[in-house]
Amino acid sequence: MTPVYETGHAKNVANFQDLIAFCQGYGDKYNPSKKSLQIPQLQLLYQEAQSKLDEAKTQKTAFDNATNSRRNTFADLRPLSTRIINALSVSGADTLAIEDAKSINKKIQGTSSKKPASAETPTPTQGTAAGISTSQQSYDRLIDHFTSLIELLNQNEFYAPNEDDLKTITLQARLTELKTANTELINAFTAHSNAMISRNETLYHKQTGLVQISKEVKQYVKSVFGAGSPQYDQVNGLEFKVRRN
Repeated sequence: MTPVYETGHAKNVANFQDLIAFCQGYGDKYNPSKKSLQIPQLQLLYQEAQSKLDEAKTQKTAFDNATNSRRNTFADLRPLSTRIINALSVSGADTLAIEDAKSINKKIQGTSSKKPASAETPTPTQGTAAGISTSQQSYDRLIDHFTSLIELLNQNEFYAPNEDDLKTITLQARLTELKTANTELINAFTAHSNAMISRNETLYHKQTGLVQISKEVKQYVKSVFGAGSPQYDQVNGLEFKVRRN
């Protein structure tokens, strides 16, 4: 189901197209002196609004895809870390190294005394800055902990598993994948956020936005045809609401 906030923006743009059509239907009687209310300017504003709306949708989809990709990339990190600990425990490594590795693994698993945010829960709420910030802290910590674990393994001569996916060279490549997925999510969120800002500027600017211009068009039609006219009933029936998300 399309979110209400998305349909709200689209409804404003669709209603603005209807508003223009009504004004065109009035012929020469619709002749405002203010340039921003004239038909050619209304058409340009509609085209810009539709373009910004489409771009915001495109960037939202890219952001959602990057969010899912990052979640999938991190999905097996916890079981992988547990396998690493088990391999290290039977490698002949000394007890202190194993305990240090287990301590790092607890942080990755989210079972330390101060529990970090879960990697299963940080999907940003509707792409908000607060949501992405909370999410980012969680994933950043996981990357940091996994980096520490790999460094510990690199410095332990006894850790030499035969399993390819547990070898340090493979784990280093895995770490690179985690960092890449994380960076791609950050970039996607930035593009999505900027697209929403640009869309909102076009639709909801207090002086030049589509919603404000629609109000002025209605006022002009009311001044020309009268408050009780069928023409004013036409345009006044079109609803425009300010939405930000």
